[in-house]
Amino acid sequence: NNTDGKGAAYGYHENYLVPRDIPFPRLVRELTPFFVSRLLYVGAGRTGNEFGLDDVPFQQSQRADFFEVEVGLETTLKRPIVNTRDEPHADPERYRRLHVINGDATLCEVATFLKVGTTMIVLDLIEDDALPPPPRLREPVADFHRVSHDLTSRVALRTDDGTTITPLGIQWHYLEAAKRYWKDRDLDPVTADVLARWEAVLTTAEEDPRKLAGTVDWATKLDLLESYRDRHDLEWGDAKLEMVDLQYHDVRRDKGLYNRLAARGKVERLVAESEIQAAITDPPTDTRAYFRGTCLAKFRPQIVAAGWDSLIFDTGRDALQRVPMMDPARGTKEHVGDLLERVTTAAELLDAITG
Repeated sequence: NNTDGKGAAYGYHENYLVPRDIPFPRLVRELTPFFVSRLLYVGAGRTGNEFGLDDVPFQQSQRADFFEVEVGLETTLKRPIVNTRDEPHADPERYRRLHVINGDATLCEVATFLKVGTTMIVLDLIEDDALPPPPRLREPVADFHRVSHDLTSRVALRTDDGTTITPLGIQWHYLEAAKRYWKDRDLDPVTADVLARWEAVLTTAEEDPRKLAGTVDWATKLDLLESYRDRHDLEWGDAKLEMVDLQYHDVRRDKGLYNRLAARGKVERLVAESEIQAAITDPPTDTRAYFRGTCLAKFRPQIVAAGWDSLIFDTGRDALQRVPMMDPARGTKEHVGDLLERVTTAAELLDAITG
């Protein structure tokens, strides 16, 4: 989870690599309405609020109340909707790190899939200048709070041109732009799945957002809490409900309420348990992680340091040897798989790379 319910919050951070030539003010302008309105599927839900409001006993997001500014560098105070921390861990001339701190830690697999997938699609639109200007919110930080506090996703948000729009309306703006963008392009299966699930969530929310229980976390948690309230005749604010809120996130298989729901088939799954276990030890094959992970598996005694953008080897020669990995798209299985299978020592690998 992301808050202790006693005034402290702890982060969930997303990171995206974007081209350096996209002006940062443009990213801020075109992403802010998206971030403010995506709580419908990003929020993990929580009891209570940070403002002492009696009419907000439950809200969509655990983190929203802790955000105070639109843009900034900080992550633990004066939290911004758009963070400026730029550590690309790649070639800084080519790439910028988009450091996103405004989301919640989600357990529902569909929610996590949409959280990352929709953001990647919106970044594609921005990169290719294919996004029609989104509505510019007059009070983005206050609106972030309003969206979280309103479980219908229909709260009216004021824009700079004097009109109003709902969070759902903003999300439809981005989705419709994405559908137009991909209409005449080759659509890969993952992107197609993101678009379909994005539309399904918005369509369900138009009818009743609470029907998203089993798909997104806040609605799933709210369903649990309402059942518990009815069963034990509790009022909002009861400490027992706060306990249920926390227990939803417990990662222990036999204790966590989400895990119990998943075991009973009450939440939609996207991946098998075997895939999750494999992901703990097996690096993805289509990024530089394949090179790093395979080297660590084969040559661990000769590796003295490993990071996002380099490996440092000690093969007994006069000097340590650093292998840079500044391009995340290189070092894939397709790129270096045969080489890594062929060599038997770290020295052989380095000779092949530098030779």
